[in-house]
Amino acid sequence: MTDNGDFGPITRNRRRATITSAKSETVKHRNGATASTSDLTSGAKARESFTKTLKLNEDSKQKCDPYDRMSCHKLQESMLSSASGFKNYRGILNWCVVMLVLSNARLFLENLLRYGILVDPIQVVSLFLKDPYSWPAACLVIVSNVFIFVALYTERKLAMGSISEKAGLLIYIFNLTVILCFPVVVVLKLPSITPVGGAFALGVYTILFLKMYSYKDVNRWCRERTQVKARSLSRSLSCPSSPSASSRMQSHVSYPGNLSLRDMYYFVFAPTLCYELNFPRSESIRMGFLLRRLFEMLLLTQLLVGLTQQWMVPIIRSSMKPLQEMDYSRMTERLLRLAVPNHLIWLIFFYCFFHSSMNFVAEILRFGDREFYRDWWNSETITYFWQNWNIPVHKWCLRHFYKPLLRRGAGKLLSQSAVFFASAFFHEYLVSVPLRMFRLWAFMGMMAQLPLAWFVARFLRGNYGNAAVWLSLIIGQPIAVLMYVHDYYVTHCQDDPTITEAL
Repeated sequence: MTDNGDFGPITRNRRRATITSAKSETVKHRNGATASTSDLTSGAKARESFTKTLKLNEDSKQKCDPYDRMSCHKLQESMLSSASGFKNYRGILNWCVVMLVLSNARLFLENLLRYGILVDPIQVVSLFLKDPYSWPAACLVIVSNVFIFVALYTERKLAMGSISEKAGLLIYIFNLTVILCFPVVVVLKLPSITPVGGAFALGVYTILFLKMYSYKDVNRWCRERTQVKARSLSRSLSCPSSPSASSRMQSHVSYPGNLSLRDMYYFVFAPTLCYELNFPRSESIRMGFLLRRLFEMLLLTQLLVGLTQQWMVPIIRSSMKPLQEMDYSRMTERLLRLAVPNHLIWLIFFYCFFHSSMNFVAEILRFGDREFYRDWWNSETITYFWQNWNIPVHKWCLRHFYKPLLRRGAGKLLSQSAVFFASAFFHEYLVSVPLRMFRLWAFMGMMAQLPLAWFVARFLRGNYGNAAVWLSLIIGQPIAVLMYVHDYYVTHCQDDPTITEAL
């Protein structure tokens, strides 16, 4: 035991000495040559000088540490400067929300103290019906099924080769023209249709017009692609009605197997304007999702009615006299007062229609494409807003109007102007006909978007462009509302003392 304990440390010391001597004798460079003893000596001196330099730096740092602890300044930018890189403004956003809630609460209390409670559900029913036993707008919507049958019958005859392409085109031109003109004649000639009921019926016919136009184009493209004259029709699998058909719903449907009544009405009720033979379908109906959307629809509809009756109607009533007297200062004040409730109602309507209602219908039909809108609230140009706030209409315009114009040789500017012109026509169509007067305020407002879009894209960028988009929405809409309400009052209500008093 004594021997082993004595020889152990000696052996370790010898090993260390051997390793050290080996390192000092042969040190190879990268090229494989061995270093001389003088080179090793100079390298050791260099290492010693480097070590001394590090020690001096550490000593100087230790001497400066007391001064650093006493210093309270350093090179930095102010937090609100763009060069600081600070981006967390969540507290300021919360402050804006709190101020918005408080200011609108004050307006709400002021409105209640001045006018009392004006919400009346019975009055809402009277907006749609003058006589509870007469439903002319609903009957007008039911008649629209005739035009659906005409389109389906025409497509079947074209698929079987019973009529020529030119004859089918003439039938479609007549059918689409009647779809637009027939409700106009009925609304203008039938005084029992209220403005709200007429606007609802015309909206249904406008949607039907766009759907039937897409239906015509897609089936024509299928005939041009296949060049096959089908004599027999197979059942469409686009809208399965049984579990066995549901298991095969992903099967590909080819032309003319899509020309069935079930397939046609699936497209009519689907939340899209662009027809396809095979729509994307979800696997099942989510009852929780469906009930949430239904609850949102009911709640937001009541909120829209309440805000309109309680907030907007009194402001519109008080705006009639300044408009008649052309008092510009009071008109501006009424315009700014109307801008806030009008914009709030528009935002609620957007969410209720494009999110709640369209998702509700899509869930029932298991319609898979739920992109009904994009981030239009981040729009930095007018063009981006119109391309993203209403995706179904944008897809239709792009697919059936804008791109065909480009393929026929039209320029981009001309094609964009044509799209805005068509949009302006339908805006005026949906407003002037139900009100039974033609003032072109909506048409001019839409056409004014062209120079405004050019100005914003040319001179305003980033946040300034986004602010310009929001300003056009907040101020532009109440201007049109006041113009139409004033003209409707002058045209229909000025000579009636009961209506004048109510308004």
